Amino acid sequence: MGLNQEIAKRRTFGIVSHPDAGKTTLTEKLLLFGGAIHVAGAVKSNKIKKTATSDFMEIERQRGISVATSVMGFEYRETKINILDTPGHQDFAEDTFRVLTACDSVIIVIDAAKGVETQTRKLMQVCRLRGTPIIVFVNKLDRPADHPFDILDDIEKELQIHVTPLSWPAGSGELFRGIYNIREQNLCIYSPSIQTIPQGIEINDILSPELDEHVGERAAKQLREDLGVAREVYPAFDRDRYLAGDLAPVFFGSALNNFGIREMLDCFIQIAPSPLPRQTEERLVRPEEESFSGFVFKIHANMDPNHRDRVAFVKVCSGTFARNTPYLHVRLRKTLKFASPTAFMAAKKSIIDEAYPGDIVGLHDTGNFKIGDALTAGEQLHFKGIPSFSPELFKYIENADPMKAKQLAKGIDQLMDEGVAQLFVNRFNNRKIIGTVGALQFEVIEYRLLHEYGASCRWENVNLYKACWVEAADASVLDDFKLHKAQYMAADKHGRDVFLAESEYMLRMARDNYPKLNFHFTSEF
Repeated sequence: MGLNQEIAKRRTFGIVSHPDAGKTTLTEKLLLFGGAIHVAGAVKSNKIKKTATSDFMEIERQRGISVATSVMGFEYRETKINILDTPGHQDFAEDTFRVLTACDSVIIVIDAAKGVETQTRKLMQVCRLRGTPIIVFVNKLDRPADHPFDILDDIEKELQIHVTPLSWPAGSGELFRGIYNIREQNLCIYSPSIQTIPQGIEINDILSPELDEHVGERAAKQLREDLGVAREVYPAFDRDRYLAGDLAPVFFGSALNNFGIREMLDCFIQIAPSPLPRQTEERLVRPEEESFSGFVFKIHANMDPNHRDRVAFVKVCSGTFARNTPYLHVRLRKTLKFASPTAFMAAKKSIIDEAYPGDIVGLHDTGNFKIGDALTAGEQLHFKGIPSFSPELFKYIENADPMKAKQLAKGIDQLMDEGVAQLFVNRFNNRKIIGTVGALQFEVIEYRLLHEYGASCRWENVNLYKACWVEAADASVLDDFKLHKAQYMAADKHGRDVFLAESEYMLRMARDNYPKLNFHFTSEF
């Protein structure tokens, strides 16, 4: 099969949502449909023995939430699907934001009873900035839910995007009878089953008495009325508008019960974009180019605790990645060869010989990579749009066991490379400060340092309002600022100057007094 055919058959997308909307459960069921797993797990608590495939970290299994992005690939109807299941919790939003840079499209999961929630709105803003195509899956129809029209109005209002329903529920909660596939014009009768895949019943004529037989007269009447209004109110599906990020097709279902997922998946492989061109600082990189290029969007240490391995996740952007072939590490300006590149099923890995645009490749890393690094066949390329954001919470990190200083230093170094949080070393007193976007990240760092590196730490509060990167065209201006603000200056992991402001007033005064100094709130400048 040629490169163009390989590109055409690939779909790489992320699944995002507010916590508890059912995102990881949906991921499990997609894997079940693709035959990648045979028993789907549930994301509940440590009381349930079978946990989700995509929640492979011990802390995820204990808490029943996703704290790291999982990468999974499977084949479905001659289409290679790559799923990136992201953390829903807002404390891990930065990981999600970065992962969205590796996605060609996104599925947003919404709880049918709760509607659009805070984290969903934030994630939608990131998608809108990038013009990412969106599909919405309204989940938990097996529970009491809002009316579909109210849900669709909420989506349009809160996410500021036009919608068109491509499936429609017959009832909800105890009165949930099934899903009508508007696109294929068939009905799937609801039968709660976590393990089996339901089959659709062909009803091409919505007025057919057969509909009444399957869902009951009352539900059939309501379904006919709703579909009649929906056809009048919502636009017909337009793929060009969807690809432009202007129109979101909406599907209804119950991920826990495998219901409504086939309708979405069958439509997804038809309408979702194959790998898209990527912008670099130098030029636009197209997937069909013969020359290989890719970038690191995630680093994860200790995926296998037995081997203390560290894996860099690379999104292939163009050409063909081949095993044991030398590639240029652009930032380090050195050539690297990879003997055992891997493809993923969450924590399970398999060695591959080739990968194509859209694929996610895991590369064993001994410390060469950081997030945003480019790998190419020789060309100097720098991929854009993979920033770190200014943290909102700060704590000093101290060694709780003097005998484990090396383990702690190694653990902090590797976890910061993952983008779990950010490290700032105060240049005045040399103390290490960890900055995060959420309080839960401190717990995750402490847990992983102890269980993965054997290092115990303790936290000490530090009163900071903001950390921002500073630079100036005139070096003397920056030197003067660093002299006068010496006790508030720090260096990030890459040695860049960071100003640690204790208050909003302090930051405003610094900006007023040094107009020639640039203050940045993302690391990409």
